[in-house]
Amino acid sequence: MGATWRFASAKNRDAFAAMPAKYAPQYGGYCAWAVSQGYTASTDPEAWKVVDGKLYLNYSKGVQRQWVDGGPRTLIKAGDKNWPDLKSKLAN
Repeated sequence: MGATWRFASAKNRDAFAAMPAKYAPQYGGYCAWAVSQGYTASTDPEAWKVVDGKLYLNYSKGVQRQWVDGGPRTLIKAGDKNWPDLKSKLAN
């Protein structure tokens, strides 16, 4: 996917290599809160949460608290709706 991936162990690397879609962050690694609001933002690799088996990153731990307090599943639905247009804009 054009990204440099780093792993804590060979076991983690091998699990990722076998099923990258399962472990890769959603929304191309952009902030899940931002995507739910209709824009993109960078992320802090320490501000993450797994919801329904998928990895979501946030801009900061403070933004992550907003995302959690706002109801991740509701915000994921909004993010899923917004992501195709945002992804298209990023490609241009």
